[in-house]
Amino acid sequence: MVATHTDLNIAGLEAEYSQKTPKEILKLALETFDNISISFSGAEDVVLVDIASKITKNFRVFTLDTGRLHPETYQFLDRVREHYGIKLEVMFPDAAEVQALVEEKGMFSFYQDGHKECCGVRKVRPLRRKLNTLDAWITGQRKDQSPGTRNSIPVIEVDTAFSTPEHQLIKFNPLANWSSSEVWEYIRALGVPYNPLHERGFVSIGCEPCTKATLPNQHEREGRWWWEEATQKECGLHAGNLQK
Repeated sequence: MVATHTDLNIAGLEAEYSQKTPKEILKLALETFDNISISFSGAEDVVLVDIASKITKNFRVFTLDTGRLHPETYQFLDRVREHYGIKLEVMFPDAAEVQALVEEKGMFSFYQDGHKECCGVRKVRPLRRKLNTLDAWITGQRKDQSPGTRNSIPVIEVDTAFSTPEHQLIKFNPLANWSSSEVWEYIRALGVPYNPLHERGFVSIGCEPCTKATLPNQHEREGRWWWEEATQKECGLHAGNLQK
């Protein structure tokens, strides 16, 4: 079945699937939409790729290359591509926008004036370009990743951050109810590839200048943009969380 924007009852589907398994939610997403893609960068996302590979061989995956990722992350992306035999659709920032930002403010302006401007150039606008071509996308967001912004994530929603009056975008979060422990139990049990930075204390991994290892009992998002206020740690990819 291929749905149109007008015949889907998103609230009804969210109520029906809110307690279903990630596989059931992912199966619904992939069977309902032809023009859909998995957003891939980290441990949660590779779990989605693994589950999707057990449902169908016909699924799409995209990733954002900000130009500031760790070398280990680039190696991880290639490993996932080879392990699952998939094509990774890579989105890059606009070179002219990056050049203008760096020429005006240097390479590390975010330490002084916050990460939103740099993330806007390197992540959010490339993501918007990609999402403008899709009817739906699938993310690895979990409720326990950020108590301040993600604790009410639904498993299915209209993406209010990236929808437009002309283009309604649907967002699936199949792992919303999973904990970090459940993600890692799955990874270890099934031998799923993961970023080797996790073995060095990195839990939530983003761009190299904005990510650090966390100490025992620190929340995973404390390793991201650690110089900023703790409850607003969204780069803009999931800006809709801040509106809830």
